[in-house]
Amino acid sequence: MEFETIPTVPTADEVLDRSLRRAAAKKKQKINIDRANEEFVRAVASAIHDKLKSVVASFPSFERLPPFYQEAADILVSLDRLKKSLGAVTWAADQVRTIGSGYARSMRSAEETDRVRRQAVARIASVVHQVEDDLLFLNEARNILRKLPHVNEGEFTVVVAGYPNVGKSSFIRLVSTAEPEIAAYPFTTKGVIVGHRDIGRRERIQFIDTPGVLERPADERNPIERQAVSAIINTADVVLFILDASEHCGYTLDDQVRLLEEVRGFVDVPVVAVANKADIRGIEGCPAMSTLTGEGVEAALDLLLIYRKDTTQTNLREPPQPGTQE
Repeated sequence: MEFETIPTVPTADEVLDRSLRRAAAKKKQKINIDRANEEFVRAVASAIHDKLKSVVASFPSFERLPPFYQEAADILVSLDRLKKSLGAVTWAADQVRTIGSGYARSMRSAEETDRVRRQAVARIASVVHQVEDDLLFLNEARNILRKLPHVNEGEFTVVVAGYPNVGKSSFIRLVSTAEPEIAAYPFTTKGVIVGHRDIGRRERIQFIDTPGVLERPADERNPIERQAVSAIINTADVVLFILDASEHCGYTLDDQVRLLEEVRGFVDVPVVAVANKADIRGIEGCPAMSTLTGEGVEAALDLLLIYRKDTTQTNLREPPQPGTQE
């Protein structure tokens, strides 16, 4: 994932301090004081310009990112704000280079190059400090985006959805051959689990456990809930919707079924409904499993594998509906 490679974004003072130290080292190499002052200004401007440009270049092109990452970035840190701050840093880099070049040329005819050097550094520092807030924001955004889970676009993906505490994470832990990768989202202590299961020698299934999506209007959902919806829409090849007929999750079965129908309405991929906690209570006509006892878990996985094969066909077989007989 490209966000993982973004280095720490320096503060304005850090940019200035590093650049001034490098320029001072170059200045010592010049015997002529006027040439030394000119070289100092050029070196400061060049170092700051290059550093600010590298900050901008370290962020990916958001338009080229997969839709899931675009939406997640917009929810978490605002793409508009990101683009504005990156644009401000680009402006500062260009301004610093222009200021440095102008002052360096003027030194060749100046009587007091020390004074011109100080003026140049003051103006350059003023420009860098103008984007202090942008640099701080970019570093904060970098720290947030690095925590997004790694999702492989090329793998068959099962998004596991449903109300909180219905057994989504437990299912993934049971069917994944390796210990699931856990990435903690900002704004919540709950992590998003990405697990994998090998199928044959060269293929594997990717499972994504979404945060619990509450059934309420989209404009009332919090950032984590909107990310869950985004994950369902943008990454799923099939959605496994887990119901808790026992209602021990804290939500009525009617509410859960309404959310199931909502999910069916905004995806174009198969939605497989499975009743978990079947050791307590099942749902007539709905595949059953218990992540506590393990009963029915492999059968649910087999059902998903059928849909993995069916995704290459034009007409997909509809999954069984809760409360109906196949």
